[in-house]
Amino acid sequence: MSTDDFLARFGAEGLRQPDPVAAAQKAMRNALPSRFYESAAVLERDGLFHVALDGRTARTPARNPLAVTSRPVAEALAAEWHAPSEKIDPARMPLTRLVNSALDGVADQHEAVRAEIVRYAGSDALCYRAGEPQELVALQDAVWEPIRHGVEDAIGARFILAQGIVFAEQPQTTLDAVARHVAKIAAPVALAGAHNVMTLTGSTILMLALALGQRDADAIWAAAHLDEDYQIGIWGQDEDAAERRAIRRTEFDAAVLLLTQG
Repeated sequence: MSTDDFLARFGAEGLRQPDPVAAAQKAMRNALPSRFYESAAVLERDGLFHVALDGRTARTPARNPLAVTSRPVAEALAAEWHAPSEKIDPARMPLTRLVNSALDGVADQHEAVRAEIVRYAGSDALCYRAGEPQELVALQDAVWEPIRHGVEDAIGARFILAQGIVFAEQPQTTLDAVARHVAKIAAPVALAGAHNVMTLTGSTILMLALALGQRDADAIWAAAHLDEDYQIGIWGQDEDAAERRAIRRTEFDAAVLLLTQG
């Protein structure tokens, strides 16, 4: 099977399937092809860093070169392809799937992607707080409030908080401020990373805190799972849930790389 045939068969999964966990599970059900190349490396051509399989540039499902402007991203892509294995498993290649999506989809739909990120800010997870128990209320305040205030100071606008599931409409001035900062994420791969960070955390605020360098990936991941971890502390960890979370974390790490270095 050639590189193009493989990408046409498996790479498009990342474009059609917005849920990274479902995408990975779907890919796992496919019959995995045998590895058909010896090496994966990064080649610099025309100002771009190409992922090359046995010297030949790999291509996305839409037949765009698998090439990016960031060497660290290209090296991470090549590492996915070079990982020791007799089979090619798309479920273990979250960065490749995400970059395929960026190059084949986001590049032509950047305004729609930015609009979706701004729309998320209108019902951001960090703006909806628990009313009880007091331990959780205090934990949310301790972890989420500094992040929210940091982003608010950076964008020059304020978010409205709500308790429970009662919808709190955010001021248009706040959404406009978010839009101005999201517009600064120009590269398609970085924008794809921003969108996936937002989706996996349920929060544009957390994505902006990461993009602005106010928090690192581990802090953002922990903040996004604060409620879940609180419940785990009470009831214990479910094995299936832990497995799904581990898959999401690999997707998150790929998205963080694109957002911060794409």
